[in-house]
Amino acid sequence: MKKLLRNSLVWSLALAAPSVVLAQNTATKDAVYYPAASALQTETDEYTRYELLSPETASFKIYYEVTATTAGARFFYNPIRKGSVASDESVFDAMGGKPLHFEVVSGAEARKDASMADADLDTEYIKVTLARPVPEHGQGRVIIVKTYKDAKSYYLDGKAIVFKRPLGIQRDQVVLPIGYEVVKLTVPSQILTENDGRIAISFLHAGAGEAPLEVRAVKDAQTGAAALPKTLTNERSWESPFAGETEQDRLSERARQNRDIVYFLQQPETHAFSLYHDYTESRAGVNGYANVVRPGSLASHPSAYILDTGEQLKAEEMSGAAMAASRINTGETVAADAQVVVIPFAAVQTGQTLRLRIAETYTAPASYRINGDELVFDRSLDRPRNAVVLPSGWYCTGSAVPATVSQLPDGRVRLDYWDDRPEPVDVLLKAKRRVGAE
Repeated sequence: MKKLLRNSLVWSLALAAPSVVLAQNTATKDAVYYPAASALQTETDEYTRYELLSPETASFKIYYEVTATTAGARFFYNPIRKGSVASDESVFDAMGGKPLHFEVVSGAEARKDASMADADLDTEYIKVTLARPVPEHGQGRVIIVKTYKDAKSYYLDGKAIVFKRPLGIQRDQVVLPIGYEVVKLTVPSQILTENDGRIAISFLHAGAGEAPLEVRAVKDAQTGAAALPKTLTNERSWESPFAGETEQDRLSERARQNRDIVYFLQQPETHAFSLYHDYTESRAGVNGYANVVRPGSLASHPSAYILDTGEQLKAEEMSGAAMAASRINTGETVAADAQVVVIPFAAVQTGQTLRLRIAETYTAPASYRINGDELVFDRSLDRPRNAVVLPSGWYCTGSAVPATVSQLPDGRVRLDYWDDRPEPVDVLLKAKRRVGAE
């Protein structure tokens, strides 16, 4: 966590609610962009955990985390996959941890809700009553738990079990039954051990379309106490030329990490970029967030709000020493002479989580500059999900790290860098002006 705050420069210094950011940037064509409001149901930050049950049952338990983003929505609809028989459903509010009311409805019934005008008539949906209407530019986070029986996706093949299922969600984990080891895996994944000894695979799928997942496993892994993992340490890689990540960081599940960030590059002569990043706080007793400014960078206009409720938060600039004296518990230790922006909030209670959105403007000549007629953005990004939006009038001429590319409605180019490795991605991005651009 310290590394996330330090090396990612704690890009979160400027916590700005969308309304604040938009007002702040209306004078520039390179403003922070939030997806336009939609009358239809929209969602984000999806993550699915599949726990394979005894293979004879052809069943697996699903924990589906999803965030509703349609402003004002009071319900969320989750389709039940065709060919699967669902049972043991339950739904929880991710913020408060309390059960939510739900019912299974037909596609025709779902279409009665204007946000589901395009619902498939041949599909059934889990209709969830949200804990609170989705705030403007906010979120309604839910966890849907269910068990699927699907013999075409999960079956025995001789002595092996097979989980073969195209997955449309981009962040996934599959947990094998106890005693099984992976012998075939078609999507590059982390292999991890659960606290109870079960083997799990986890992956990020950044590309378009479904991930063609096939997992084969055989029952010859250890069970009982012998299968339990050793406690992960803070030892670092011995590889030269420098010490690498800690063992704990290297074996943390990347797909499950909940921090993501979007940079909006201003015109390069300014050396400035606006950004927002979202993260979930789940540690009981934590009542603040600390952003430590990376040396060589200047942060301004810090602001923040809680995505779950729309509540605006106050950002306070102080030294590390002043933060310690304030007794605000951010869950981190900060050097006394560090420049810090602290965002206090009500202490997180056991079983509760908060989703925060933080926005700011950074000025960093060493990271962002113009070289002749080229724009250069050279920065180390260590979150699993990172995105950089070029300023208006520029096109990409070089990206050292592979990225997926899309275009905003105003024509700006967005590059997404999804990092499924434990070390940061050293983004070197170059661009030139489009013909006719000012």
